[in-house]
Amino acid sequence: MSDFLELVKSRRSVRAFGGRAIRRADLELCVEAARYAPSACNSQAWKFIVIDDAEKKQQVAEKAFSGLYGMNAFAREAAAFIAVISEKLKFPAWAGGKLRNTDFRRIDIGIACEHIALQARELGIGTCILGWFDERRLKKIFRVPRGKKIELVIAMGYPAQPKLPEKYLKDKGEVVSFNGYR
Repeated sequence: MSDFLELVKSRRSVRAFGGRAIRRADLELCVEAARYAPSACNSQAWKFIVIDDAEKKQQVAEKAFSGLYGMNAFAREAAAFIAVISEKLKFPAWAGGKLRNTDFRRIDIGIACEHIALQARELGIGTCILGWFDERRLKKIFRVPRGKKIELVIAMGYPAQPKLPEKYLKDKGEVVSFNGYR
């Protein structure tokens, strides 16, 4: 896909994956795209754990997306996962965030995750960025230190359906205004 807007328009949250594995080189390309995401004061306050090992993937699927978290049970069919952990911000970004009452790490992580999703889409890989999962169990599986937080998990795989569903968008006038709030 050579046109960026066409790439963006074609990206969807995929909730039905086929069984095909993702090449490690493609997963590395996706996290490389995330490394280039902008971040507050260039803090790069993130850590990405890529899960492509079949046994680990099965543990994630069973433990993180069951029970109370069952609404994301579709993720069990993903070929890989990327867990995104927040790290410390540089002091100026942290201080500015306190003054603005904004956690810039979460904004930065959102941008990095979209870089992953867009790179994956260009490779024909589907993604779904998930915020609803059993963090306690995942931290145990990945040996994430107690003071760290797993912010998001990205389920990845080749879409089961070749044609992705249409996307509903609000009318442009509802979400865009120029030179003032309308």
